[in-house]
Amino acid sequence: MPLIHFFETSFGRTTERHIVLVEAISSGVSGWGECTAGENPFYNEEWTDSAWLILRDYVAPRVLNYNLENASAVDARTAHIRGHNMARGALEVAVWDLEARLASKPLYQHIGGGARREIPCGVSIGIQNSVPELLQKIETELAAGYQRIKMKIKPGWDVEVIREVRARFPKILLMADANSAYTLSDAARLKSLDEFGLMMIEQPLAHDEIIDHAKLQAQLQTPICLDECIRSAHQAAQAIAMNAGRIINIKLGRVGGFGEAKRVHDVAQAAGIPVWCGGMLEAGIGRAHNIALATLPNFVLPGDVSASKRYWARDIIQPPVEVTPRGTITVRDAPGFGYDLDREFIDSITVREESIP
Repeated sequence: MPLIHFFETSFGRTTERHIVLVEAISSGVSGWGECTAGENPFYNEEWTDSAWLILRDYVAPRVLNYNLENASAVDARTAHIRGHNMARGALEVAVWDLEARLASKPLYQHIGGGARREIPCGVSIGIQNSVPELLQKIETELAAGYQRIKMKIKPGWDVEVIREVRARFPKILLMADANSAYTLSDAARLKSLDEFGLMMIEQPLAHDEIIDHAKLQAQLQTPICLDECIRSAHQAAQAIAMNAGRIINIKLGRVGGFGEAKRVHDVAQAAGIPVWCGGMLEAGIGRAHNIALATLPNFVLPGDVSASKRYWARDIIQPPVEVTPRGTITVRDAPGFGYDLDREFIDSITVREESIP
């Protein structure tokens, strides 16, 4: 699926997505999951082709031909697989969707959500070719009603760029996402961002680093939001105990599905740490799952769940995800994740398919 506009972070530029979809079938009903792994092992160790093999050879065989008491049992069946949370989570969320459909319930209700019927939306804007391009993109997204702007940063595209953004947009909710582009030796530079009143700096240090984030947070007024380094509720609890950050971004794929996402949510809520739903350039299935997740009560900050048309000329669901003029997504009450599949389009762009009986 080619992106309408390239998306650039500190570790590269993405122009098209290669996505693995998982269909879980029982009693003639299908549930669907989307693997959020990227095309390269840069965000974490996973990528599209690795996810395919892990799903086919390890995850699916451990779930098939086993009497699952409920969807929450999937997690334990694959927990001994080291890492590969995105592959594991792709099947886990498909089974949650399947179970919701078998029960004729909306997925958001089935996972225990429903604290809100409209999801507040922000957008994530990648590194642009120039500052004027960035300012124009921010102007466009604000005009569309989005409630929060996240901009990607990296060394050389940080302090001065944010200064220009703040000068143009002094009152908007603004955050910066570093995708692990800095080290603790950059603390002074990151501290200089305090003057801009950012909501947060997301994952400034290494993808597996908690201790140095605690050291950095002690030096900053701006809250640190942890992303890549939180893969489980246990790691969330450790980070909170160390004051390594004041906000957590929960991504379904990164933590392995709804079961662990709910546990991370609960740990953060008990500690008074707000969470929000991050995005991984998902197509419609993953986007719909994110909407369901974001109805849990502690998702109090605008997430990265935005309209399909920001990314795709045509999405794989019908209707596409749309954002209201208020910068929200209305939660749908149809069974499962709430949207129909555009099977004709999916079939037309499918390059590989495999069934595991």
